[in-house]
Amino acid sequence: MTTADRYVEFATREAHGVSPSYERLAHAVARDSSLLALLDTLPPGKRQPNLLFAVVRLCGGTVEDPAAFGEFVRANWPAVAAEIRARATQTNEAGRCAVLLPVLASLPQPLALLEVGASAGMCLYPDRYAYRYGDRLLGTGTPTLDCAITGTTPPARLPEVVWRAGLDLNPLDVTDPDDIAWLDALIWPENGHRRERLQAAAAVVAADPPLLVRGDLVDDLPEVAALAPSDATLVVFHSSVLYLVPPPRRAAFVEVVSGLSGHWIANEDPAVLPYPGLPGQQDDTLHNVLALDGRPLAWTRGHGQALTWFA
Repeated sequence: MTTADRYVEFATREAHGVSPSYERLAHAVARDSSLLALLDTLPPGKRQPNLLFAVVRLCGGTVEDPAAFGEFVRANWPAVAAEIRARATQTNEAGRCAVLLPVLASLPQPLALLEVGASAGMCLYPDRYAYRYGDRLLGTGTPTLDCAITGTTPPARLPEVVWRAGLDLNPLDVTDPDDIAWLDALIWPENGHRRERLQAAAAVVAADPPLLVRGDLVDDLPEVAALAPSDATLVVFHSSVLYLVPPPRRAAFVEVVSGLSGHWIANEDPAVLPYPGLPGQQDDTLHNVLALDGRPLAWTRGHGQALTWFA
């Protein structure tokens, strides 16, 4: 896939219907030979739209006007490229807990949660948030996470979490203004509700910080998992993380996590973590597959806004 193809796919499958400005901007980048030439000087994993757009926002550029965006990138390319090389898309979307909750609530309680690619750890608190599935409200915490659910009933309870830890190559700190600024830059322009949710979830994390370990998802996972209390059900989970991992390391991770004692929840693009015989999707927008211990269960939207259970 060429860089231009990646931006067209982002526009049509991810941004369409969610962020008109990013949809428009991604199409513009795909047609701009000078921007594509600059992007192609970066490693392939650093050419992704989300990363470029967030870095430009962090550096003070605009993402609302494609022409002004292009001028900013060309004029400031050394600084923009340096930020892109130094950063990763560590979107820490608490809303993803809404699609994880039905599985978490179904497991033997209490739970010891270990998130791979945890960023600042906001998805480690599914027991602290409130959820709205249609007209069904569950929990009394903040923020309230909305999710359209079809094919199954909403969970009847929140999970009981007694231990929470995260593993990340570069853990972020919710009390660090620079880290919060980066997480804010990663939120799409029209998604004001996600920006409010970020602040509310960050307050939850700051009040009771998890164990966040700097490390590799293959080499360091067994050691961190061994820290979990033996009288709780270990649950290793991840959402929209493996696309950042080269295929050989993905395979190594699957082998390692499958050998741990406990459960494994994956919420990933099926192009990245494939499963045979998946049912068809209703449209061409990007969906992840929610899976438990390697068994696919449902289609999910990337920010946790919808879950469609397989029949």
